[in-house]
Amino acid sequence: MEISSIISAVVIGIIIGVLGRLVVPGRQRIGILWTLLVGIAAALVGTAIASALDVADTDGVDWVEWLIQIGLAALGVAALDRARARR
Repeated sequence: MEISSIISAVVIGIIIGVLGRLVVPGRQRIGILWTLLVGIAAALVGTAIASALDVADTDGVDWVEWLIQIGLAALGVAALDRARARR
């Protein structure tokens, strides 16, 4: 894996994390660092799922892959928020 691939994965993960946080209604009690980490994880897992479903490489924008990644990020943000609320 090249350094440019890692940097692009981090940047896309940041965007996915922010979009995932915007999808979850209400105020989340997690910090921006956790949002970014959830976004990076969701981007990586979402890409793997999209590749398994054979929708990762399409002509133009990969809308299905983006939706999978944003959905995973929203689930991650909501789960982390709920876990932090129990403390």
